[in-house]
Amino acid sequence: MRKFLIGLILGFLAVPVAVYFYFSSGSAPVATSAPPMPFERTLARAALHARLDKEMPKSIPLAADEAAYTAGALIYKDHCAVCHGIAGQPQTAIAKGMFPKPPKLMEGTGVTDDPAGETYWKVAGGIRMTGMPGFDKSLTTTQMWQVSLLLANADKLPQSVKASLSTPSVPQPVLLTK
Repeated sequence: MRKFLIGLILGFLAVPVAVYFYFSSGSAPVATSAPPMPFERTLARAALHARLDKEMPKSIPLAADEAAYTAGALIYKDHCAVCHGIAGQPQTAIAKGMFPKPPKLMEGTGVTDDPAGETYWKVAGGIRMTGMPGFDKSLTTTQMWQVSLLLANADKLPQSVKASLSTPSVPQPVLLTK
């Protein structure tokens, strides 16, 4: 029995030591062009969905109407399109260099099959190790809900909103502070 317990303890210790050496020896892929690590997608997806189930808002404080979509379109163009793109336009250089690849939110199913609360959670907090930033410090709650509603309904937007998405955005002035 003693040999079994020693073997069990050594086995439990070997796993974290092997993982440490995998990372510290430079064997883990870290470049955006490298393939994913073993189980990376599976574990990341499981962790994200478990957290979403616990924390995403269940109710939406704004009406899903043309005014919200139009406001969301402006926010999307200014903050999201550089990575996620605009329907019918080529992928940006920034998006081409990211890993994992940012999903095209305005083409195909995008996030139209996700509840708006899920999209809001992702917009507000971001998603670690994906390049998806959190906007809770740079956008208001209303703005984050507007862009979330736009994305949740991207497959059924009014023509006026689709047209506003395809027009170039006017650059906003940058305020420098000391």
